[in-house]
Amino acid sequence: MSTSSENIADSPEAMETDEYYTHVEGVGNIPRDIYKYVKSDPLGDLPRYSMHIVIQHFLTFITFLVLAATGLTLHFADLWWAPIIMKLFGGPDAARIVHRVAAAWMVFASVYHLFTIIGGTAHKVLKKKFDIKRTQIPHLKDLQDIIHDFKYFLGKEQHRPRMHKFMYKQKLHYIAILWGTFVLVAAGTTLLYPELMATIWPNPQFAQDLARLMHADEAIMAITVIVFWHWSNVHLVPGRFPLQWSFITGRITREHQIEEHFLEYVNNLDEIPEEKEYMKKILKDKGFDTN
Repeated sequence: MSTSSENIADSPEAMETDEYYTHVEGVGNIPRDIYKYVKSDPLGDLPRYSMHIVIQHFLTFITFLVLAATGLTLHFADLWWAPIIMKLFGGPDAARIVHRVAAAWMVFASVYHLFTIIGGTAHKVLKKKFDIKRTQIPHLKDLQDIIHDFKYFLGKEQHRPRMHKFMYKQKLHYIAILWGTFVLVAAGTTLLYPELMATIWPNPQFAQDLARLMHADEAIMAITVIVFWHWSNVHLVPGRFPLQWSFITGRITREHQIEEHFLEYVNNLDEIPEEKEYMKKILKDKGFDTN
């Protein structure tokens, strides 16, 4: 039994009516593992991020590296490696200035991101094109996808779940970044402006001690998550190694989107006529049903 692309986008139950094939009107029955047969450009075939998101990610990436290098060096100044790195920034006083400038740029990138998300959402709502399934907002299907994916990796499912533009791992990444940025900015501001914060907090000394603890611990946690979770999941996994170019080009490879964001690929088939013709040709060449 097959389903239409409209039903797939609207109903999680409808997606599971056929585990292997997905029927897309005007294209045909797409098998779940069709990504094994398609050709892709390593720099990306299909749209993924807007130029605004690419710029924001680049700013966040650069400022994160600078903040990590200067912040860790200042925090662990008594360790043997700290003076070596400190010299690269011109000494402790210069490192503090660089750290604060990088922090200001990260705050700018965060505000820029908020304006982009809010403005873009408002524009789509006014144009009646807003679809919550294509956002980072978690919903019930993400839990279903986690369970399905666990079963797949344990060999209990034959294929990975059909997921939206942002899969559950990316939503967890995003929530972690939101929380981490809030904590780091709040704690950093408290440390940078103690007199101002003393007029807000009932116990200024406790606020300073708490901010110092939160700023350092959250920074170390953020570095750990970015290096050992985010970078490994995005760039080092099979099929992406040694680099996934989406954060520079704003585009995603066809294989990647079909495998991990299949429902977004269905949207692209509807929105990009050239992709629809390409998939019809692939199905026909491989002997799949194109009716």
